[in-house]
Amino acid sequence: MIKNVVKGIQAYFGAFQLISKLKLWKYFIIPIAISVFTSTLIIVLAYSLSDNIGHYISSFWKWEFGKDTFEMISTFFSGLFIVVIGLVLYKHIVMALSAPFMSPVSEKIEAHLSEKKHEHRITSFQEQLIRGIRINVRNLLRELLLTLPILLLSIIPVIGIFSTVLLFLMQAYYAGFGNMDYTLERHFKYKESIQFVKNNKGLAIGNGIVFMLFLLVPVVGVILVLPLSVTAATTETIKNIQRKELSE
Repeated sequence: MIKNVVKGIQAYFGAFQLISKLKLWKYFIIPIAISVFTSTLIIVLAYSLSDNIGHYISSFWKWEFGKDTFEMISTFFSGLFIVVIGLVLYKHIVMALSAPFMSPVSEKIEAHLSEKKHEHRITSFQEQLIRGIRINVRNLLRELLLTLPILLLSIIPVIGIFSTVLLFLMQAYYAGFGNMDYTLERHFKYKESIQFVKNNKGLAIGNGIVFMLFLLVPVVGVILVLPLSVTAATTETIKNIQRKELSE
């Protein structure tokens, strides 16, 4: 799996050049707008709600001694919780709404990389959107169920360090999952696509690691994250599909 993680990361190195070569930037205008709007909304909510939630939690501290400290800690963890949940929501909202715009990009990259023409499932704009929503709602629910207990573990000393790494890798996996599905939707049905990603966890994690790191870069991160991550995921996903076809 480690080998596939590295491949997923390395795929980013040629992504920018490939987008420019195939003149794909115009396809990313709407997805970038969706990405910027969603990230801005989450930041505003985190900033405005953390104080209110922190103050509410601190109201349960009935003693004057340490009340200010408790409120400060409550506000910090409230903000952290909102940001983490916001990142989870950000990924799936942006990926779901961008599906109809990313599928043509993935198809053009595949046509460029493939030596022979393949027969694909033909889907409409509406079908691509529904597929994107379906995949991302599924992943969102699973990710939320796993995120909450991991956040609770992060409070425990020592264990908290490992839980932070685990949380990051889990978010990376589902980010990579979404990026890979823009290609998989042409080749496989819903359940087959899920199984394909499970069989290629390392690739999804590798792609998602860079995706998540991009989000740490102010402004530029949310602008470039989708174009580069989708392009990187497409190139590696196509290679794995071709290997699968040759082995059958």
